[in-house]
Amino acid sequence: MKATASLKHMGTLTVRLGDEIVVGDGPKGTRHVIDVRSAELVAESIQATLATNDAADWLTLSDNGSLGAMDVRLTLKTDDGAFIYSEYAGRIEMEKGLLATAPTFQTGSEKYAWLNRVQAVGAGIVSDDNSLLIYQLYEVVIAVDSD
Repeated sequence: MKATASLKHMGTLTVRLGDEIVVGDGPKGTRHVIDVRSAELVAESIQATLATNDAADWLTLSDNGSLGAMDVRLTLKTDDGAFIYSEYAGRIEMEKGLLATAPTFQTGSEKYAWLNRVQAVGAGIVSDDNSLLIYQLYEVVIAVDSD
């Protein structure tokens, strides 16, 4: 027996970035703190937008600036008033503008409680001016293969 994984498309997350603070070089690389101005999650089973103004990406860049490590946290509010906290880490290939993330979700809403069990992955792209991130989100579906 072994565990297998497949991906099920969840929807699209669009994130607009705002002000950036370059903290500078540290033991993990060059730290940037980038405000998240807006976020919109569009999926068949959920529609949500950014609920607060305290969302950000704590980005760390490698020494040569070619690789970024993301640490993003934000709270979404669904169109029917539920709050959903999301956090994700991931990598950015800076020259290609490609992103890979692993979001998780937390909510007290009974309607959206299924999100508490979801491990997602995101495949994203950065706009040419670095102000917009567009992710396709996928739920990781785990099954047992008896072969």
